[in-house]
Amino acid sequence: MLLNRENSGERWRKRRDGKEKVTGELRYLTDMTAEGMLYARVLRSIHPHARIVSLDASAAEACTGVVAVITHLDVPGLNRFGIATPDQPALCEDRVRYIGDAIAAVAAETPELAEYALSLIRVEYEVLETITDPLRALEEDAPQLHPEGNVLHRTSVKQGHADEAFAECAHIVRETYRTPRQMHAYMETEGGLFVPEEDGRLTVYAPTQHGYKDRMQIARILGWEEERIRVVSSPIGGSFGGKDELNVQPYGSLLALKTGRPVKLHNSRKESVRAGLKRHPMTIEMETGIDTNGRLLAHRVRIVADTGAYATLGAPVLNFATEHAMGPYRIAHVDIEGISVYTNNGVSGEFRGFGGNQAIFAMEGQMDRLAETIGMDPWEFRMLNRRQPHDPGPLQQEIWRTNGLYQVMEALEHSTIWQRRQSRLDAGMAAGTFIVDTDIDREGHGQSQPPWIKRGIGAALAMHGAGLGYGIEDPAGGRLSLNEAGQIEVAFSYEEFGQGLIATMEIMLIDLFHCDPSDISIIIGDTDRVPHSGSSTASRSTTMAWMALQRLKVPFLEAILQEAERLSGIPAQELTTGIGGIRRKLDMENVTEQSSVYAKAGNNATDELVISYSELAQQSVLEQLVFDTHFQYPTTPDEVMGGHFLYTYAAVAAEVEVNTLTGNVRLLDTYHTVAAGPVINPMGFIGQIEGGSVMALGFTLTEDSVMDDGHYMTKNMDTYIIPTIQDMHRSLEVEVIEDLPENDPFGPRGIGEIGSVALAPAITAAIRQASGVWVNHLPVARERLIQPLGVGQQEGVSPR
Repeated sequence: MLLNRENSGERWRKRRDGKEKVTGELRYLTDMTAEGMLYARVLRSIHPHARIVSLDASAAEACTGVVAVITHLDVPGLNRFGIATPDQPALCEDRVRYIGDAIAAVAAETPELAEYALSLIRVEYEVLETITDPLRALEEDAPQLHPEGNVLHRTSVKQGHADEAFAECAHIVRETYRTPRQMHAYMETEGGLFVPEEDGRLTVYAPTQHGYKDRMQIARILGWEEERIRVVSSPIGGSFGGKDELNVQPYGSLLALKTGRPVKLHNSRKESVRAGLKRHPMTIEMETGIDTNGRLLAHRVRIVADTGAYATLGAPVLNFATEHAMGPYRIAHVDIEGISVYTNNGVSGEFRGFGGNQAIFAMEGQMDRLAETIGMDPWEFRMLNRRQPHDPGPLQQEIWRTNGLYQVMEALEHSTIWQRRQSRLDAGMAAGTFIVDTDIDREGHGQSQPPWIKRGIGAALAMHGAGLGYGIEDPAGGRLSLNEAGQIEVAFSYEEFGQGLIATMEIMLIDLFHCDPSDISIIIGDTDRVPHSGSSTASRSTTMAWMALQRLKVPFLEAILQEAERLSGIPAQELTTGIGGIRRKLDMENVTEQSSVYAKAGNNATDELVISYSELAQQSVLEQLVFDTHFQYPTTPDEVMGGHFLYTYAAVAAEVEVNTLTGNVRLLDTYHTVAAGPVINPMGFIGQIEGGSVMALGFTLTEDSVMDDGHYMTKNMDTYIIPTIQDMHRSLEVEVIEDLPENDPFGPRGIGEIGSVALAPAITAAIRQASGVWVNHLPVARERLIQPLGVGQQEGVSPR
């Protein structure tokens, strides 16, 4: 089904937060203020690698208007943070490892005074060798950046006998792929407000994707019990993984405690660039072999990931990349090794796609090269080698089996963009040339193009795991209740950072209880008010919310209807929830057209209000109408570290225009088909695919946080080119596959990442068809696509 407003019916709803966001009325956390508030700034290293010889903050402390200066000596608990590997100093003791390292922080009466105070702090450094190349970090004589060395993590997957299998291959493709250090580029940079409360607690208003994890880490730094800390995290002006890790929270919390006053700390864009997380740059060497018929026989992969100065989630990112380096294909003989290496570059961490973008770009590139080697259509080649529905996962682990892979491949094959590609190829073959100057447009008409303008269409495939993977605690759950205001209330520890989660949960509740949006209260992002039910990460929030509500709806309905029976005298079996309150079910056999607007809602509809939710709340013991559930997100039963159980499938086609005079690449048309189960929120679904596609376009064509000797060359947004929706140009067509196996217990799958992982190889395949150039390094270098006039335009020759 092509997803659009016309075929989505009543599910195409206005977002609860939509008006506030588009009008600018919504306050992000960094917009907050408090009476008596101080302003904080952080002093960061000017060297990517150095020893701190001395530190003198006395002049800053003596400055009028400066209330507090803190160093590592002011950290009462663990002077480290990191979700999985706490190796990053909150405030460095004797060594800095990248230019974002924090050395001291100040709180002052004005932002200007705080900035001035930083200039008064004297730090003497002994500059050390800067390691920017991961391969240099692995050499024996390289300086050791951490006590355990320069290797954060290693992965290995060995299946079959790869060496022997390569000897039997008829064709082998060897290629090295390189991907960029991409910036999250969220609207709201890192920041927050930190408020010491009169009861001795601390309230932290700061953007995050996991309030409970933040609370745990802050408590560890302060040496406190977690319950003394409240984290309020929604709404957030974007994250994409970049705020999953602590950023300003240690400094704001420490300063608030030392001063006893609220402290506001908000990174400038330049500081966000300097200290914030980026996507892991990876170098991926692939060697893949096939037999004479085109069947995959052997696959060897070597992945080197630059995690930068500290770990954050570099190890799980490498696990994910390793798992997805085989793609959705059957390969009997596999030899994969991955290594994540510490350097003095900026810290790489969590990012939408989580290592899948890099691995899928490389694997899909191999598939296109192999198909061309034997003269086979690239989609037919994929069909020949795709996994079968009964196959285990890439790591030979048990997975939940669906037909999603077959369904998205079939959908793409029949899409208009792919049919247009075939028409263009037929025209090219008739002309005896690979590249043709006559383009077939979207309506099937020919149109003349200048000889230096080339168009091509390419496609790619993705199988993307959801959840944290085997071996990592992955709690889920939720709470459903009737609140004092007479509303059906749900509470989850998820966060809303623009992905439309609140709107999705609202639609779920309306579906379950046939109520009105005004009858609903949704509580998220506040550790004092929500149960520990997981985080908004790993494309799993929608699934977790759906599963939780399926568990909660029956006990909640039974309790609320029995209470309504007690108050009204009407048997519970004759009652149902509806708009405004508890209503009497209609006898559908006797319903006429004029009976009620509720007759359209289904067998539970009614036109008789028995008792409103507000009256029910006033006359009931509300503690008896509160229900909690706790469970683990679905995980493979096989003991394969990082292995996933639920997968989402996508096929992507892209049409590009290459100007061979300038090397400019323009995306003209995009088609996504996604198999992720039922669509709960159509507008949110399309928004996620659109947003992911724009982010993937930047990953492919323009974005790279370039570093030189440990320093960012791209210091601000004025020199970092982020695509916008305008760069998607014509259209983005989304076709959804909602089918799931009968009695599937997991419901809709998350789609926050699937839209971002396969567009890059689709674009580079299209560039190949248009210009004849293979791309193996992202973002695409324009100079590689520039051709002298006449090259590739005579006698049907395409440059290779």
